[in-house]
Amino acid sequence: MIDIVFVNWNAGSLLRDAVASIIKYHNNLVGTVAIVDNHSSDNSIELVEQLGNDFPFKLEVIKNQTNNGFGAACNQGAAICNSKYILFLNPDAQLFEDSLRVPYEYMERPENQNVGICGIQLLEENNHVARSCTRFPSFTTFTVNALGLNKLPFKFFKSMHMHMGDWDHMTTREVDQVIGAFYFMRRSIFEQLKGFDERFFVYFEDLDLAYRTKQAGYKSMYLADAQAFHAGGGTSSQVKATRLFYSLRSRLIYSFTHMSFIKAVGITAVTLLIEPFSRSVLALLKGSTADVKNTWAGYAMLWKALPAVLKGQTR
Repeated sequence: MIDIVFVNWNAGSLLRDAVASIIKYHNNLVGTVAIVDNHSSDNSIELVEQLGNDFPFKLEVIKNQTNNGFGAACNQGAAICNSKYILFLNPDAQLFEDSLRVPYEYMERPENQNVGICGIQLLEENNHVARSCTRFPSFTTFTVNALGLNKLPFKFFKSMHMHMGDWDHMTTREVDQVIGAFYFMRRSIFEQLKGFDERFFVYFEDLDLAYRTKQAGYKSMYLADAQAFHAGGGTSSQVKATRLFYSLRSRLIYSFTHMSFIKAVGITAVTLLIEPFSRSVLALLKGSTADVKNTWAGYAMLWKALPAVLKGQTR
């Protein structure tokens, strides 16, 4: 059986549509659907409740009184589930007929017992196949991206991007990380690794877990023979400056966790002292003064939070 965990923050009707797709295509594989609401101010939970009470699975809703962050909320949801597999699914995603069956059957095969995490092909609004997998970052990757060099029309710099945009995602293969929007994982490994690292409020928590899964000897696989819909951007697009702050903050935490101290310090210096200017220049070249404003607002939050980040605190 599979348990599905949603983390909701003001997803509105997207959450209702995601749950409705499970009802339609659950294929008798779903045991529990856990919705962890991070103190939403909209009616997204009420819209789910309007679907009725006759669900073909157990529905559990946790309403947090504060926004606990994505990783922490995922751990909350996983803690009230008990099936062999856990699917962490974004509220802006929807399942299709084979979205659950294909990864479930793949993971059940004896020859795939060394696979810890699965992702599937994600389709965007225009039916375009999303470039949803990423490479584990290196010092060079982070530096090239911070300087904005990956935006230049040179193949070398473009190959330094974490996102695997150079691959069409039309074939099944092993990858470093599948996107957290559809993150299908063995419960035994999730528990062995103690779940998501809650220091990552949002962003990089799925990358960190994929890296630790790899270090523990298990693979992450991308399966091209199953699809799901993913709108992309999610509800984080509502708050661009805050989104930038958490992305940069998570980058620093990841660097100090998985890289040498010298490399982490170097990434921190480039992030704090050079990147705000490179981002501003790129924004001005696009004619977006709003992006310049959001950039400096995000960096102001990062500077304020820096002492806590460097001490390894969660907020």
